[in-house]
Amino acid sequence: MINGKVAIIMGVSRGIGAATAKLFAENRVKVVVNYANSKDHAHQVVEAIHGIRK
Repeated sequence: MINGKVAIIMGVSRGIGAATAKLFAENRVKVVVNYANSKDHAHQVVEAIHGIRK
């Protein structure tokens, strides 16, 4: 049902935002990530999402 959709997720660097981004990626949703201060943590989540897509 959500396969192929796009989700914009705020605060993906940690916690619920990171878990949500990964869950959506596992379900083939295109994820747009956003963060306020934790650039390094957000990039770790992006790398995890790229790993899920492979």
